[in-house]
This record gives sequence, C-alpha cells and structure tokens, in this order.
Amino acid sequence: MGYVEDLRKIVGHIPLILVGAVVIITNDNNQILLQKRMHHPVGRYGLPGGLMELGESTLETAQREVYEETGLTVGILKLIDVFSGKENYIKTPNGDEFYVVVTAYWTNEFSGNLRINDTESMSLEFVNIDELPENIPGSHKEIIKRYKALMI
Repeated sequence: MGYVEDLRKIVGHIPLILVGAVVIITNDNNQILLQKRMHHPVGRYGLPGGLMELGESTLETAQREVYEETGLTVGILKLIDVFSGKENYIKTPNGDEFYVVVTAYWTNEFSGNLRINDTESMSLEFVNIDELPENIPGSHKEIIKRYKALMI
C-alpha cells in the first residue's frame, strides 16, 4: 500500500491536500506522450504522473511515476509551473475527495521502450500537441497550454 491508501484507511473520504507531479514528454516530432487512464478519470487521456509518496521530492515523484506508467526513464526535467487551487479539486467514484498541488515538468530526454502498465493505462501514444484528444482533464489542458506558452 502507498501513503495515500494508508492515509485513507485512517481519515476516510474527507477532503485532503495531496501533492503530485506530471511530465510532458516530447519526442523529436514535437509530439507529447499521453496516457489513456485505467483509473479516475477512467478512459480519459492525461499526462504521465501521480501522487507523491513519503520522503519523495516532486522531481522523484515525476521520475518514478513516468517509469511506472510508461517504462521510460526521463532525463533532465524542466519546471513548467506549480498548479493548485479549486480547479484541482477531485472527487473519485468511491467518494474520496482531494485538492492536488501539481508540479508540472517537461523533458525531451528519455530512454527505454514504451510499455503499458495494464493496472494504470489503457494505451500510451505520442500525439501532435496541436491535435489533442478532447477528453483530457481541464487541469492537464491548462498544463499543456502553459507549456506551449513557454515554448514560444
């Protein structure tokens, strides 16, 4: 069990503040890696990432989550921004509520072969940054928008 699962056993479904990290991974064709999720929000596309475990930095969280979800090892991660606030409120189907503080990074340095972790992802694919699927959570759209603004 991870930190969040252990904490939920104690506090139940009450709103929590949790910390997470996501990574925009770009390839040589300026495409970004998206993950079609197995869990909340089920079947929607999103950026690889997840919640922090005890003792991790946000950088370590990003590296671990990318590897767990994609099989890729990322190189140098560059900070996009830190996102928080009421826009980052989540209520899962089981009733868990939380506000997540997300540190977003990007990189074009990665190694390894894409592999789907079938407990986390339905699919993984690089897509054109200007032709994103519609079913991306608003918080991830905002991160991608901020990334694009940095790249101008």
